[in-house]
Amino acid sequence: MRTKPEYLGKGVGAHILQQIMATARARGYRRLSLETGSAPSFDAAHALYRKFGFSDCAAFGDYPADDPFSRFMSRVL
Repeated sequence: MRTKPEYLGKGVGAHILQQIMATARARGYRRLSLETGSAPSFDAAHALYRKFGFSDCAAFGDYPADDPFSRFMSRVL
């Protein structure tokens, strides 16, 4: 997820994430997992995901476990 620069810090990302989580709960999903970047430019995203209960997890799906450019996070709903 990326937010246009003029909307940074205004809660747009948080609102989108809340909508994704609400939709997942309504569909009966038990867990949400995501892949994001690992560079310092992703620190704000990591903080947002942690704020909403996500924590680091192992790679999933077809992602290679040793990809230095990816960070994996997950949370139980």
